[in-house]
Amino acid sequence: MKVYFLFVTMFSSFIYVSAQDINWISFEEAFKLQQSNPKNIIVDVYTNWCGPCKLLDRNTFQNKQVADFINKNFYAVKFNAEGNAMIKFDDREFTNPNFRPEMANRRNGNHQLTRYLGVSAYPTIVFIDDNSDIIYKLRGYNTPAQIEIWLKLFKDQKYKSIKSQEDFDNFQKSFVAEF
Repeated sequence: MKVYFLFVTMFSSFIYVSAQDINWISFEEAFKLQQSNPKNIIVDVYTNWCGPCKLLDRNTFQNKQVADFINKNFYAVKFNAEGNAMIKFDDREFTNPNFRPEMANRRNGNHQLTRYLGVSAYPTIVFIDDNSDIIYKLRGYNTPAQIEIWLKLFKDQKYKSIKSQEDFDNFQKSFVAEF
């Protein structure tokens, strides 16, 4: 019994150490922080019922290298695309007038901000620059290895130097994966 307890304790500690939390904040907090320390924003647009969204949380956002990189280089926002939060974005207020509380964990009405961002599939990761302009929308589930190139491309303003497919192809060819 002691050996079993020791094994479970060691295994639990290993899982805890290998998992990393992303410092998720609200849109309002991200915009406020941008005023004193400009960084791009990464938005995880998800729904409560979405299986691939849960995989993204568990397999990608819990990856230590991904979480460390996001925490260092971005302001991270989680946004429920069918939630009921009132959100201020781009000098406007967005709500979900079609939200039904009894449907909170099933398909629900789309939040106005979801439509404003142009998101139509879940999960979608939206990269927003320090002027609140959308840089790119990355649709679907991505593993740590798949998301790495996008995180590194949009971590700062260097993405603006990519003006053509050829520029992007050169970026891809010179990209060295680390995750």
